[in-house]
Amino acid sequence: MARHLITSALPYINGIKHLGNMVGSMLPADVYARYLRQRGHDVLYICATDEHGTPAELAAKERGVPVAEFCAQAHDAQKAVYDGFALAFDYFGRSSSPENVEITQHFARRLHENGFIEERAIRQVYSPADGRFLPDRYVEGTCPHCGYDKARGDQCENCTRVLDPTDLIDPRSAISGSTDLEVRETKHLFLLQSKLQHEVEEWVARHEESWPQLASSIARKWLTEGLHDRAITRDLDWGVPVPADTWPELAAEGKVFYVWFDAPIEYIGATKEWADQDPEHRDWKSWWYEADDTVRYTEFMAKDNVPFHTVMFPATELGVREPWKKVDFVKAFNWLTYYGGKFSTSQKRGVFTDQALEILPADYWRYFLIANAPESDDSSFTWEHFTATVNKDLADTLGNFVNRVLSFSKKRFGEEVPAGGTPGAAEARLGEEIARLLAEYEEHMEALQFRKAAAALRALWSAGNSYLEEKAPWLEIKTDKDGAALTLRTAMNLIHLYAVVSEPFIPSTAEAMRAAFSLAGDTATWATAAEAKALAAVPAGTPFTVPPVLFAKLTEDDLAAYKERFGGTEAA
Repeated sequence: MARHLITSALPYINGIKHLGNMVGSMLPADVYARYLRQRGHDVLYICATDEHGTPAELAAKERGVPVAEFCAQAHDAQKAVYDGFALAFDYFGRSSSPENVEITQHFARRLHENGFIEERAIRQVYSPADGRFLPDRYVEGTCPHCGYDKARGDQCENCTRVLDPTDLIDPRSAISGSTDLEVRETKHLFLLQSKLQHEVEEWVARHEESWPQLASSIARKWLTEGLHDRAITRDLDWGVPVPADTWPELAAEGKVFYVWFDAPIEYIGATKEWADQDPEHRDWKSWWYEADDTVRYTEFMAKDNVPFHTVMFPATELGVREPWKKVDFVKAFNWLTYYGGKFSTSQKRGVFTDQALEILPADYWRYFLIANAPESDDSSFTWEHFTATVNKDLADTLGNFVNRVLSFSKKRFGEEVPAGGTPGAAEARLGEEIARLLAEYEEHMEALQFRKAAAALRALWSAGNSYLEEKAPWLEIKTDKDGAALTLRTAMNLIHLYAVVSEPFIPSTAEAMRAAFSLAGDTATWATAAEAKALAAVPAGTPFTVPPVLFAKLTEDDLAAYKERFGGTEAA
């Protein structure tokens, strides 16, 4: 089987993320990683907190704690939420790790040796009130492109254009709010991306046809506009230090690398962190170095991160002139909005991941988000849509099927799977239908088409209900007890199959469904077409229990309470 390296956009350290962040990167990556593992592939899913840059310093300052302490606490808080969502990372690292410092400095040295890093004197915003230069996010103001008045000095979150602090209109210090700003000369390192333009174009051209249109169009747009040389150092106290053996003057001034230089390298750094925990059995380089022919690398991210991972980081890797693994497939997502507007912590609009877990178990959210993933366009979260999806798909279609089959069988045949008669025409038709739908589900998962995969999974669940309605064992038992037993045994085998193939979407529920059967040696990780047709994995005589209700139906009172708590149902 193939070796699959999977990464998702690194969540920034500053605060718990909202549902849009979850569905735009980590959750689909987890669903895909789980699926591949079940199909027998060798999978390494790597992620980490992105810890450097001005927001971390500003947040630590606001909390009144050292930035290293703030990042350590925030990392643990984020990891707890991701554990709550059952994200099965192979490793969840930290970009402030010694491993990332080592590899980032190595990349910088190699780029310098190859003529792709240059020291330049630039004019930069300085705040007399703060007594320091103000890099990127320490400067706020109005975006010159779209007029958004809360743009940051590195990027406008409204139009996503990359900015320089000196581009902003009416700039102000994010530290003190002072508008008494000056522009002074200072020295920084620049990555000469312009010299790598042609190589990046050739590399993108070899891959873009296989990428989703969203990813390829964003990459092509950036290349059409031209790659510009870009400063990769900042005047901050927190970051990967510029190595003194290569740039002694800048190191003495305390320069650190820009967060967007070291953050993508953390994918490699986190893999080394993972390997360093068990160096006798883990080889991090086999995943990243000279691995083009042995590893399939897939990245998951929202559209604002696409330029950095399809153009800028590949330029870095190309300039290093070493055989580092570059991404094969970029799965890009649009935005998930909240009633058509942006999620906002400050305005208390939208649902954040820790709040979601306070309300309902993770599987409710996992299924809804993937079934409505913003793949081809932006998607809007509404409580009405969420409630309807939970009630129809999870509670009625899947949960009710499991409960009524097991409850009825226990009541009429006891706590063992009944034997019944020989499968007939209805069971043959069902087996053919299940095998067809399973193949469709697999096809969409292989293509990373998550909404279509969710629809195919839903169709698998619905097939069980259709079979149950056709056979009506509650009526059948009155005239043909063996026939009713056969129907229930077949339905129980469907429950087991659902437990296996639903695991990437709803892992906790899948575990509960599988645990309903005391099936010795149950190591099934997937079902073949022949097994799907036969529906015989759970033989007669297998003890079973009726699990608690898998999914509770949400009421009008629940809906009203959610809307009152989270508000902001008018698009912002």
